[in-house]
Amino acid sequence: MDLSEKQKKYLRGLGHRLKPTILIGAGGLKNSVIKEFESTIDRHELVKVRTRVGNREKRNIVIDKLCDIADCTLIQRVGNIALIYRPNKDMPIISLPTQS
Repeated sequence: MDLSEKQKKYLRGLGHRLKPTILIGAGGLKNSVIKEFESTIDRHELVKVRTRVGNREKRNIVIDKLCDIADCTLIQRVGNIALIYRPNKDMPIISLPTQS
């Protein structure tokens, strides 16, 4: 999904008050973590994920893989926290500003 910078800025503003709801530990991406992530992002559309998998390169790989598996968009990554967005196709919760 291609988002404009204006839309990403809007989502970053919404995400600022969120607490991480998904924790990816040293075990990495297990099926149970992916199922929980899918369930959470379906309900909320915008989710913070905390990763505890080692160095920056490993964290980047895990977050990118999670986004690929769940067909999500990475909005922002700061340290070991990633803000991820996927609109709910049936009933959108977040109304994005128009692309420009």
